[in-house]
Amino acid sequence: MAQKVRLDEGQYVKIKRLNLQMLAEMQEAKTRLSSDPAALDQYLAEVQSHYEWDLAAILWPRQMVAYNQAKATMTAAK
Repeated sequence: MAQKVRLDEGQYVKIKRLNLQMLAEMQEAKTRLSSDPAALDQYLAEVQSHYEWDLAAILWPRQMVAYNQAKATMTAAK
């Protein structure tokens, strides 16, 4: 992401912290909600939504466009 969106150093640090937080939340949710797939999906969607919101607060508008384009490309490649 750092290369496609062209982050400055401060943004890189903030987004790295945000990514680590999101990964920890997702792992904890998978452990806690493993017996309830519907609740897990709902919670993971909420985590992703919060991530996107926090990311938008860090990135400049043109960077957010580049991020969304990169995300769309990655999603299409799956």
